[in-house]
Amino acid sequence: MFCQFPGSSRELRAVALAALIAGLAGEARADTRIEVHYTIKVAGISVGKSDVNTVIGAADYTTSATGQASGAVRFLVSGEGTITTRVAVVDGRLVPASFTLTTTRDKEKDAAKMTIDGGNVKDLAVETTEAKDDRVPVTDADRKGIIDPLTAMLIQVEGTGEAVAADACKRTLPIFDGRRRFDLALSFKRIDQVKAAKGYAGPAVVCAVTFRPIAGHRPGSKLLKYLTDGREIEMAFAPIAGTRMLAPFRLSIASMLGNLVVEATDFTATTAQAAAPATPATATASK
Repeated sequence: MFCQFPGSSRELRAVALAALIAGLAGEARADTRIEVHYTIKVAGISVGKSDVNTVIGAADYTTSATGQASGAVRFLVSGEGTITTRVAVVDGRLVPASFTLTTTRDKEKDAAKMTIDGGNVKDLAVETTEAKDDRVPVTDADRKGIIDPLTAMLIQVEGTGEAVAADACKRTLPIFDGRRRFDLALSFKRIDQVKAAKGYAGPAVVCAVTFRPIAGHRPGSKLLKYLTDGREIEMAFAPIAGTRMLAPFRLSIASMLGNLVVEATDFTATTAQAAAPATPATATASK
């Protein structure tokens, strides 16, 4: 996706998108740019938006997501936020390297910046105007074997079969955003046909989502109750052309106050052929 995925009363959580496996050494490589624009609605009423831009290179990619929301359900989505992540592609797999997040609401501001090495948090700096509270402590163990929120939303599908398939949902995502450690457990529900106003139209795999808080959350928060109180949460993932990857197309959370829906209105990938890199015999500059 890239959309705002609920994070806290002071944060917009995003969700999100895309990467392309590097080409073989010595061959021309394709640089891919993915643009996704989401609308955020509660009970059919627009309360915000999110824009995501991903630039994919030969061996890494960067993604930035910005969003803002206000109005209904303020404890869930309110304020403005920016997220950026840098990821390396190693042996065809995504390896998160750095992640930054900033959010503002009224005069309050939160920021987190971390570097990740082999799935473990190497360096972490957090700034917040929020008063000390009763959050569950985050331990050193909670900072190991994690992925950042943006990389987590990029689903890699193994094998050579159809990418939009039930197997895409058979996974648990161990997410850490610098302050909160939680799991998103996915399970298959169905295959839908989706269509953006611009860009992608076709099948998407719909996964049921179970939110499992681990650390960094407030045990009595409204957000925690909202996400864990037997609420039906779904995410639909659409394929990224030319890859074995899927990105969020739609998020929906059922509520008696009116369903929260974050959905792509523009889901577009463009590819431009890049010049072939120098071979080892002629290379005279840096990589």
